[in-house]
Amino acid sequence: MAERSLDRKQIQSELDRCVAVLEKNMKRFGTDFPSACATDGRYRIKKNDDWTNGFWTGMLWMAYEYTGRDAFKELALQNVASFEQRLEEHFVLDHHDIGFLYSLSVAAAWKITGDESIRPLVIRAADVLMARFQERGGFIQAWGKAGDPKEFRLIIDSLLNLPLLYTAFEMTGEARYREVAETHYQNVIHHIVRDDFSTYHTFYFDAETGKPDHGATHQGFSDQSCWARGQAWAILGMPLHRRLSGMEFTEEEQTLYSGVLEYFESHLPKDGMPYWDLIFTDGSDQPRDSSALAVAACGMLEMGNTARAEEMVLTLKEGASSEVEPESEGILLHGVYAYAEGKGVDEPNLWGDYFYMEALYRLWNPDWNPYW
Repeated sequence: MAERSLDRKQIQSELDRCVAVLEKNMKRFGTDFPSACATDGRYRIKKNDDWTNGFWTGMLWMAYEYTGRDAFKELALQNVASFEQRLEEHFVLDHHDIGFLYSLSVAAAWKITGDESIRPLVIRAADVLMARFQERGGFIQAWGKAGDPKEFRLIIDSLLNLPLLYTAFEMTGEARYREVAETHYQNVIHHIVRDDFSTYHTFYFDAETGKPDHGATHQGFSDQSCWARGQAWAILGMPLHRRLSGMEFTEEEQTLYSGVLEYFESHLPKDGMPYWDLIFTDGSDQPRDSSALAVAACGMLEMGNTARAEEMVLTLKEGASSEVEPESEGILLHGVYAYAEGKGVDEPNLWGDYFYMEALYRLWNPDWNPYW
């Protein structure tokens, strides 16, 4: 694939467009939240009750940092109050996605405003995530009641939830946050990556002994295939952990990461936009998942590979920007939420919107401190 790049004018134009979409959506959603994925290009209006709400607030914070407009900050802070209430009520928080929710909302608020009254909220959120750590097996349980033998598993998405624990460690100096993050991370990379460097979506442990058991999928085409967004979570999650832990990749980790990235790259179709599962190749009539490429682009930027990130963002701009559908409430078209459930197939979704905007903002401001 010939190297292609973005100039600052193109990046600025896309960021301006993202801001315009957000401004339009703010009027509709108010202090409520968009649904995880759109239907016919429109998000449903929901309360703060899903694992994806942090992406909306994270985009508001980015828009504030990019434009300096107080309207974005004011609404983001109202969102923070909603996240505080959700913590107090422990409302739909029995899952591993606490980091997706609280890193991009409450932790971001603390990093941007420096308001010390927000610090306890970040720590409380981290403690909710810590409560899901299973000593037997050494992992943060993804879903279900803690210790449930049928749900005694981790998932690859969890790599993006570990930054919350490192933020709590930074705030408190308490080693337990760092230790759980490191133990979980090691169990993810050593069990969820196959010998050919493809990834399982989920990995089960024996509930009685804690010993590794088997890999499986929840979102991918099959237990043996490779869910595209799952592979992308590893492409971003591993270098995020490297930065936050302060530990450079070991030789083994570097080999693992290079293999994971190469597997993703070698399974892209000629136009560079991944199908929703990497088992599908050129000529398939299966849907693409633009959100997987947006996540991977952020991974490339985290690794310092700006040239490849620009190529990925340009592919997204040319093939999935909602500029061609001005009535769409999404920023990025052609995502897939859950194919098997028929949910959000060939639709915008909040994480696709968020990571596309994050990639653009990282390119615009290389000195920016991400919310992770």
